[in-house]
Amino acid sequence: MGKEREPAVSRFLYHLFKWSTVSPLLHTYFQGQIYGAEQVPARGPLVVVSNHASHFDPPLLSNCLRRPVAYMAKEELFQVPILGKLIQLYGAYPVKRGSADRSAIRAALTALEQGWAVGIFLEGTRTEDGRITDPKLGAALIAAKVQAPLLPVSLWGTEGILTPGSPLPHSTPVTIRIGTPLPPPRSGDREGLLAITQKCASLINQMHSLGR
Repeated sequence: MGKEREPAVSRFLYHLFKWSTVSPLLHTYFQGQIYGAEQVPARGPLVVVSNHASHFDPPLLSNCLRRPVAYMAKEELFQVPILGKLIQLYGAYPVKRGSADRSAIRAALTALEQGWAVGIFLEGTRTEDGRITDPKLGAALIAAKVQAPLLPVSLWGTEGILTPGSPLPHSTPVTIRIGTPLPPPRSGDREGLLAITQKCASLINQMHSLGR
């Protein structure tokens, strides 16, 4: 049986970074609004699925969920002294270039067994307008393997934080909407994975369409 919570040291670092840096930045510079945070399960495995439009998305999303969220990161980052250990404590897990699908799934399953919430961008990459048009099945597959609920989250406005040619992030309004947890697929068959993936994408896009 897996653990119910991520390591205590990771929770401490999460709250330290949240209250010292991310939360003040979100609520002042980005005029942040958060809806639905009370719907996030406080413990147990959880697969968080969202849209993705900015490098700022992982810390902003994790900040709003009231618990640490593990994300994949390039394997090379873990070889950097000090930085590698820090991002590992914050929940990042390494993914090798060229084998992202297999290694990401294995790493995500390990993180879930250790009590983490795992964050997965449904499109697999950033999109210009923050909407999801081509959702991937990886999140649903991971949820099915560990029978973890899926939590749809919409990030609105983050595509405006960084623009080409601008050395600093823009003070742009950001709104984060958190949906109701969805039960995982009962099996890993493609039809079931596709159905829950499309449902997650639809819910995220609907929340995104609400705007500010």
